Amino acid sequence: MVSRRMRFGIFLAPFHRVGDNPTLAIERDMKLIEWLDELGYDEAWIGEHHSAGWETIASPEIIIGAVAERTKHIKLATGVTSLPYHHPLLVAQRFVQLDHMTKGRVILGCGPGALVSDAYMMGIEPTHQRRRMDESLTAIMKLLACEEPVTMETDWFTLRDARLHLAPYSEPRFPISVASSTTPSGALAAGKHGVGLLSLGAGLHGGPKMLAEQWRMAEAEAAKHGKTMDRNQWRLVVNLHCAEDDERALRDVRRGEEAETLTYFSETLGRPPMRSEDPLRDGLAAGSTLVGSPETVAAGIERLLSFTEGGAGGILFRAHEWADREATWRSFELFARWVMPRFQGSLKMPLASREWASANRETIFAPSMTALKKAFHDAGQEAPEFSRLQLHTGKVELLKG
Repeated sequence: MVSRRMRFGIFLAPFHRVGDNPTLAIERDMKLIEWLDELGYDEAWIGEHHSAGWETIASPEIIIGAVAERTKHIKLATGVTSLPYHHPLLVAQRFVQLDHMTKGRVILGCGPGALVSDAYMMGIEPTHQRRRMDESLTAIMKLLACEEPVTMETDWFTLRDARLHLAPYSEPRFPISVASSTTPSGALAAGKHGVGLLSLGAGLHGGPKMLAEQWRMAEAEAAKHGKTMDRNQWRLVVNLHCAEDDERALRDVRRGEEAETLTYFSETLGRPPMRSEDPLRDGLAAGSTLVGSPETVAAGIERLLSFTEGGAGGILFRAHEWADREATWRSFELFARWVMPRFQGSLKMPLASREWASANRETIFAPSMTALKKAFHDAGQEAPEFSRLQLHTGKVELLKG
């Protein structure tokens, strides 16, 4: 059963244009996470990349360690750790340490590595990456179980009588999720190990329509291995920009999105699979990109969730710089104030209380006139000539403009 309180957060690759001061960009990323913590967002996922100039965080673990000192509540995740690039014992040890340092606020996001140029520099063949991710995750899960020493031999790492020297802070361990984009491998790996699913493909052209099938594959694979999948640990990653109205939202992002598409995804990466020629136009039509007023964005989330055929536990918004800093921060604030509560159950009681008071206003509030007159009388004063209490019985039409 999916929790009535949906989690929201960001997926911070990050994306910074080449030419932007990288030192300032990293600091800006950390300040954004601080702002999201203040606004009540649940999670921030930080990426790992090593080439191509735009996605400039090489070690999300270092960012997590720094940001943990600046924040109070938000959970901090790797989005994602490219497992084929690291020895699994070191991954497990580092995350256990972060689990202690954050007192249970860390999440391990796993993937095979997104940028082919990263793997190329390390001499890793793309055809080996997904297999290596699964082998590494197998080792990590055994190590985190803290049951017995782990011995394991592959063509790229060896574990010999290996064990952690600290147990996880979280009980029984911190959450783990596997990234899934355009192939079935991520969903199958999540199912095999019974961990969370991070659907990056939800933000790609045609991605929302594939969500339900991805989940069915994960559930079927989990059943084969005696595991179960939990929809509360399923997160969808999409694009977002929220403004006061639809026209302004589109105006905010159009030029920045076009620059990102042309200079990074087309000219630098050669347009990766499933990325359309006009991602903004096609994303709005497909539901993978949510740009508009709070009402429009809320409707987009409802539509996105309908593609899952049962719901998901969280939605992450890809952190981009399509708009300027002020508009971007304002977008996250508008979403937190006017959209987030609709999906977290926090409006139910205030709305019910308001409806009760409105429906019973004559019974409840009319006697106040008698009380006012009595107050003057008790003070030895003559009550002013109050007109009859006027109670509005229809809807109020707010002025526009």
